[in-house]
Amino acid sequence: MPPKVLDGKALASEYEASLSIRVAAIKAKMAGRSPVLATVLVGDDPASATYVKMKGSACERVGMTSLRVVLPQQTTTAELLAEIDQLNADPDVHGILLQHPVPKQINERVCFDRISPDKDVDGVTTWGFGRMAMGERAYGSATPAGIMHLLEHYSIEIGGKHAVVIGRSPILGKPMAAMLLNHNATVTICHSRTQDLAKFVRQADIVVGAVGIPEFIRGDWVKSGAVVVDAGYHPGGVGDIELNAVLDHCYAFTPVPGGVGPMTINTLIAQTVEAAEKIFEN
Repeated sequence: MPPKVLDGKALASEYEASLSIRVAAIKAKMAGRSPVLATVLVGDDPASATYVKMKGSACERVGMTSLRVVLPQQTTTAELLAEIDQLNADPDVHGILLQHPVPKQINERVCFDRISPDKDVDGVTTWGFGRMAMGERAYGSATPAGIMHLLEHYSIEIGGKHAVVIGRSPILGKPMAAMLLNHNATVTICHSRTQDLAKFVRQADIVVGAVGIPEFIRGDWVKSGAVVVDAGYHPGGVGDIELNAVLDHCYAFTPVPGGVGPMTINTLIAQTVEAAEKIFEN
């Protein structure tokens, strides 16, 4: 029996239809003005520019406005903080995305944490991570939150399962582990320096590849019947997991591309819509 495909592209398209309805309702309350996602791109990294463009296109598809802020490669931490402060103070901006990574001279963590919690729709602040990890209301980091939506939609059982997350990024691996733990999985966090990584992967009912190295996780490490989630994307259309080598024995998998990526962007858009809706809650 072929494995189940966790199709993020199809699910994102389905969610966009409902988001368009919510955006239209917001516009009706705001005299035609739409929710605004501000994307901040520092430098000239072509991959980052492509990601920002894709996010802008997603905004347009649901009727939102994308405010694109592009800063030069030599931007300092102080200059970026000043830009974030302006966006925090702008009542017409509902969500702020600082595209990762930023140039090396910038203190990325300081800049992430400068984003207002009310506008942290990408879930990158320390405050937001802490609340999410404690099970309190916060915008989740977009990629792991998108993965959780994907698993839920396709009825992947999480409670009681052993999930192994390979990667410890503060905006992917660590929040992914916390979200799985909050849904009653038993979670092991591994990384590129884990000794005998294959041993841990072989124990996993759910494998999440988030290490950022092409096909670092070998297909023969994955046990039969496991759910395989690949959060990586590299030149040549490969992820962090050797997907072709798991298709004959896994239960379900996310394709690369078309799995996790579309759900990351969709979650970012959905959380921006939610931020705009909160204006009218009181």
